[in-house]
Amino acid sequence: MAKIKTTKYDLAEYLNTPEEMAAYLEACLEEANGDAAFVAKALGNIARAKGMTEVARNAGVSRESLYKALSGERTPNFDTILKVIHALGLELHALPRVS
Repeated sequence: MAKIKTTKYDLAEYLNTPEEMAAYLEACLEEANGDAAFVAKALGNIARAKGMTEVARNAGVSRESLYKALSGERTPNFDTILKVIHALGLELHALPRVS
């Protein structure tokens, strides 16, 4: 039987436009179910797609601390989330929840 070669799937390679990034974040916010680390990981994927160095510079944080904050293994401060969303060129909106 021939061996199957696999490669690691990197979502960041598929987030090419601001619209795709916004749609991905919107879907993650809907699925997060209150899990802030999940949202942080989604923002990390978007930041990697856009370029972590550029996002870190625009957010006013170091690249290393941005990687840590958006790893999905910790919950970053809300001010960091807001800085990153702004640096990504995205906006955060609120809508009334439909029950």
